Amino acid sequence: MTPPRRQPARRRAAVLATVPVAVAALLGAAGPTAPGTTGAPGAGDPYFPLSGNGGYDVRHYDLTLRYDTSSRDLDATAVLTARATQRLTRFDLDLAGLKVTAVTVDRAKAAFRRAGQELVVTPRHALRAGQEFRVTVAYHGTPKPVTDPDGSADGWIPTDDGAFVAGEPQGAMTWFPANAHPKDKASYDFTITVPEGRTAVANGVLLGQRTAHGRTTFRWRETQPMAAYLATASIGRFQVQRYTTRDGIQVYNAVDAREARAAAPALKKLPSVLEWESKLFGPYPFRAAGAIVDHAPDVGYALETQTRPVYDSAPDLDTLVHESAHQWFGDSVTLTAWKDIWLNEGFATYAEWLYDESHGGRSAQQAFDSLYARPASDELWDYPPGDPGSGENIFGTPVYARGAMALHELRRAVGDRDFFRILRAWATGHRGGHGTTAQFVTLAEKTSGKRLDGLFHTWLYTRGKPDRP
Repeated sequence: MTPPRRQPARRRAAVLATVPVAVAALLGAAGPTAPGTTGAPGAGDPYFPLSGNGGYDVRHYDLTLRYDTSSRDLDATAVLTARATQRLTRFDLDLAGLKVTAVTVDRAKAAFRRAGQELVVTPRHALRAGQEFRVTVAYHGTPKPVTDPDGSADGWIPTDDGAFVAGEPQGAMTWFPANAHPKDKASYDFTITVPEGRTAVANGVLLGQRTAHGRTTFRWRETQPMAAYLATASIGRFQVQRYTTRDGIQVYNAVDAREARAAAPALKKLPSVLEWESKLFGPYPFRAAGAIVDHAPDVGYALETQTRPVYDSAPDLDTLVHESAHQWFGDSVTLTAWKDIWLNEGFATYAEWLYDESHGGRSAQQAFDSLYARPASDELWDYPPGDPGSGENIFGTPVYARGAMALHELRRAVGDRDFFRILRAWATGHRGGHGTTAQFVTLAEKTSGKRLDGLFHTWLYTRGKPDRP
């Protein structure tokens, strides 16, 4: 994600606020391993305590969406295939707003109730630990974005011709019922019906589209594991470009005509950017790539939605490099706690530095020096990137810039040979899975043969401006 350009006065109204940790504790958000037969209403993340749920893992989402761009009404059905990780007499799904009309578990009608962002489901029969089950939720309404702790909006954000759909960190629940924490990744199918003349773009590969009776249905599939916040179903009047790279990656670009001319120079470089990043980080982790370039002036950011980042306006080359790097760092290798978000944003920011360095721009050392010259009172030093302290800070300057500085200090400490071996081993060794800061430190020490705990402590976990390296 590119850092939000804060525009508080232009933000749309939220459907709910982040629930404080104390409230979550009262609700029993003890994490997925809570004892008993009731799945926890949260995954145990201290920054977003009701994000995700306990007691099960989702294997696959099959989402059928019908959106009216005039009324902004959504009529939808979600089918979740999941496996119980404990005996369950009740479990939660994350779903904000929207009216639920029916829930079934393995085709049997299930009882349900709403509790804030939680859809609480009671199946007719208890689910055994290890049992695979299927939940079907029928729902409708007018989806609205959620306001995050930093004041930015995410989720289903209406535009003048459709919707900009970007779910980091908690917006997935604004348009489909989910186990909406990055710990739980799944494959996805999307069937999206929109008025004829609109295009609906989701993740993965386009399986087909069909127009009848004034509406067009698009079918998309993402087979690789994906966190819920990386799902999209963006809709608009898009110009579409499709091609296959020489590496066999299927590219699908959808661009609002108002942004087409400005977006063309960066999008033209997408194949070469992916090829360059593949040489550094290992093979591109997905079958598909591309971009959704919307005209959404109220949004203020871009997001690395898996396989196909969504941009609120025409991206420049640095932004394209950043969001493309996230396909390795953040999408394929996904964090397990939001406090580790530097593993996403610090890495994608450093990819920008590396790209500039290797394409005739300033060196990574020059980028580092420029940042280090900032006074101790600058926001860059406000909090440590390895644990920003709250959800309000996860998209702040320290996470991006000081996170990148930490990687540069690692590079200086271990040398280029080992540094680039570390980056590649991180991306390939955790491909399709998850990673933590502790695991990255262990990998760096094992690869380099050096003790690096002091370096990481200084650059990731120490408040204030570190001494001159």
